[in-house]
Amino acid sequence: MEGLLSLTQRSPGLCVAASSLMFRVVHWLLQTLPRPKAVELDAFRAWKWKNLSVSLVHSLLTGSWAITCVLLWPEMLHQIYSTFTPVSYLLICVSTGYFVQDACDIIFTGHARGSWEFLLHHVLVIWCFLYAICTTHYVAGAVIALFVEVNSVFLHMRLMLKIAGAQSSPLYHINKMLNLFTYVTFRLGAQFYITWYILHNYSWLDHGGYFLTTMVLMNIMMLIYFYRLLRADFFPNRKAHPIQNGSTKFLRD
Repeated sequence: MEGLLSLTQRSPGLCVAASSLMFRVVHWLLQTLPRPKAVELDAFRAWKWKNLSVSLVHSLLTGSWAITCVLLWPEMLHQIYSTFTPVSYLLICVSTGYFVQDACDIIFTGHARGSWEFLLHHVLVIWCFLYAICTTHYVAGAVIALFVEVNSVFLHMRLMLKIAGAQSSPLYHINKMLNLFTYVTFRLGAQFYITWYILHNYSWLDHGGYFLTTMVLMNIMMLIYFYRLLRADFFPNRKAHPIQNGSTKFLRD
């Protein structure tokens, strides 16, 4: 383990590339698993199911990893700029590799236009994470940002259940409550905490303006997604919107 951590710090680019390849292998392996019949009937559903399956693996891995890092090194919560540990550094490299892989999957499968919001999110995340990797600053901030992956577990499950046509199942109703709770606590809570930290320490933080702008953009996106989530799961419209091939419209409902 020490050898891996040492290699990561010496060659972070190699680690990011290896992570991207690892998640691509996961993508390939997940294709061998059975899928709901509703997914097989539509090409876009089939692609989105595979994409979300890989995202779910990433969320399970990095969400629990991020929480473990903060539990082991609680000073991360108060020293977002300077706290650095090899394990948390490896986490950021692995997660960056996933976002690179996912962005490439969206682009090269021809879904960039319908998934532009996700691409924008990935670009913002990758840039911030690469800064942390290259400078070893804000590593703790990146770890806290990955708290959102706890919510992403339930968010991805929600979308997969919708794709499978299981909105009326007990599992969907349980998941939507857990999704709402974790969205407020882990996603919005983490985003707003990092934003507050940057504002509170703006005078001495390196490139504080860039990171503050990034967080404001991310906060706006998260609040829009939250509104869509509330509208779809708790205040649904009477008229249902069908899933459109090559479109992410159904992800907003």
